[in-house]
Amino acid sequence: MSSVQYFTPDGLKKLQEELHQLRNVERPRISQQIAEAREKGDLSENAEYDAAKDAQGLLELRISKLEEVIASARLLDDSKLDTSKVMVLTKVRIKNRKTGQELTYTLVAENEADLKAGKISVTSPIGKGLLGKKIGDTAQIEVPSGKMEFEVLEISR
Repeated sequence: MSSVQYFTPDGLKKLQEELHQLRNVERPRISQQIAEAREKGDLSENAEYDAAKDAQGLLELRISKLEEVIASARLLDDSKLDTSKVMVLTKVRIKNRKTGQELTYTLVAENEADLKAGKISVTSPIGKGLLGKKIGDTAQIEVPSGKMEFEVLEISR
C-alpha cells in the first residue's frame, strides 16, 4: 500500500504525461526490439535479446510505480492557501541574516522540487525549517555546511 502524495495540478499532469509516454511509445518500442532480437536465432547467446528484456523489466517497473503514485495522488488547491504562515505551495521570500542575501522559494511536495525553478521540497532542511513560520519570524536551519539563520520577509501564493 502506498502513501498519499500531494501534487500541484502541473506536477500531476507531468506524471500522467510521462506514464502515457512510457505506455504508448516506449513499451511498443521495446517490444519491437525484443521481436527483432528473437528473429536473430538462438536466444541463449543473444545479447540484444537479453538487453531488450532487461530494458522491458525496468520499463514495466517504472510504469508500475507511476501508476501507484498517480492512484494515490491528491491535488493541492492553492486558491485556499492560508498565507499567514509558510506551508506547502506558499511562496516565501527570506533573508539570510548573516549575508543579507534575499531568496525566494516556493515550497512544494518532494517529487516536484526543482531548485532551478525556485521550488524546494518541504522535506528539505530549509523547507522543514520554514514550515509554520510567519512574516518576521527567524528560522534557524541546520544545513550540511552548518547553521543558517533566515528571516521570513514575505509569504504569498
